[in-house]
Amino acid sequence: MAAATIFALASGRPPAAIAIVRVSGPAAHEAGRRIAGELPPAREAALRAFRHPLNALLLDHGLVLRFDAPASATGENVVEFHIHGGRSVGDAMLDALASLDGQFGRLRLAEPGEFTRRALENGRIDLTEAEGLADLLAAETETQRRAALALAEGGLRAQVERWQERLLGLSARAEAAIDYADEDEQTPLGTLCSDCGALATELQQWLERPRMEPLRDGIKVVVAGPPNSGKSSLVNAIAGSERAIVTEIPGTTRDHIDVPLALGGIPLVITDTAGLRESGDRVERLGVERSHALIAAADVLLWLGEPGDAPPHPRLVQVHAKCDLPERSGAPSGSLAISSVTGTGIASLLERVGQLAADFLPGEDAIALNRRQAAHLAEVHEALARAAASEDIVTLAEDLRVARTAFDRLTGRASIENVLDALFSRFCLGK
Repeated sequence: MAAATIFALASGRPPAAIAIVRVSGPAAHEAGRRIAGELPPAREAALRAFRHPLNALLLDHGLVLRFDAPASATGENVVEFHIHGGRSVGDAMLDALASLDGQFGRLRLAEPGEFTRRALENGRIDLTEAEGLADLLAAETETQRRAALALAEGGLRAQVERWQERLLGLSARAEAAIDYADEDEQTPLGTLCSDCGALATELQQWLERPRMEPLRDGIKVVVAGPPNSGKSSLVNAIAGSERAIVTEIPGTTRDHIDVPLALGGIPLVITDTAGLRESGDRVERLGVERSHALIAAADVLLWLGEPGDAPPHPRLVQVHAKCDLPERSGAPSGSLAISSVTGTGIASLLERVGQLAADFLPGEDAIALNRRQAAHLAEVHEALARAAASEDIVTLAEDLRVARTAFDRLTGRASIENVLDALFSRFCLGK
């Protein structure tokens, strides 16, 4: 059965100056002709009057573009209508396309991410590029945009293809050694093991790079300390608004409050926690337990208590809050004196947080792996490490086959429908 032809509004939410309606599939060109008349040559824009195919009523005047398979975004025949961006104009175009359903095949509204999914299925992009595009659509900071663009433009795909080429060469040599085991001229097992180890070492270096999740979800900065140490006031001062309730009553904050913000292009999530103390109040005790869990999971910890009471943490910033008060005028050695009232020290504190957060970020134009990609790359690394330590050529060849299969899962060539469903559910309609 031929694939359905799909259509959707592929631009932003109306009203807008211009809107784009995209059609992709085997009947895309015929649908375009029914609405716009003669289509222009491929990849050339032409001004046309768009009319409803059932009653010839004028819908709009605009540009139409034609793309021929496989040289299109989806790898299928594609038509784009560039129309005025009013809501009623867009609705009229979608209704006109829907009226053609069944006349020359199935014609229906696209599901979220379906255009990009077809590009993946038709080999126009691989799974890593689709994931990069999803991150690019969700990017809110400059750092997120650069990292997502590196994936979407095929940075990881090109690197994986180079690894796969080397892996195929290793597999060919291993199979030749098995087939011609009795011949004098064959690759020594030791040389194959050494080459497998060299590739495994290179993959390990990639696995040690900063990951995509902290960049995408935000670096977790937890503000902790005893009650009334100034945690909520500090969070409000950093956020520039009253996000947390501030009172002189101990135990006011009983649950954590997350404040997302960007610091110099770095996404952060500042978390205000319940004050750490013993309490007979069951609700407050639950808040304290949650505070301990958040401290353990923090990327950066801002501690507002006594230095000797600070929990162990690899990225701890000791904060001496309320330095504007006379009794708090002297900051302990190694502590940053800050005042949420006067703003003293806030800039220095944020600078320190930014320095620590940078440990979680990829370098300039570097490619950051997400959790799924890293898991499959780790499978390849483990198989290559086993091959490097192998004492049998048949076992080595099998480990190389396992590594090739893991690479196929990484790029989406292997069947991973559950991963695809989860990924494309993040896309908007029309993408």
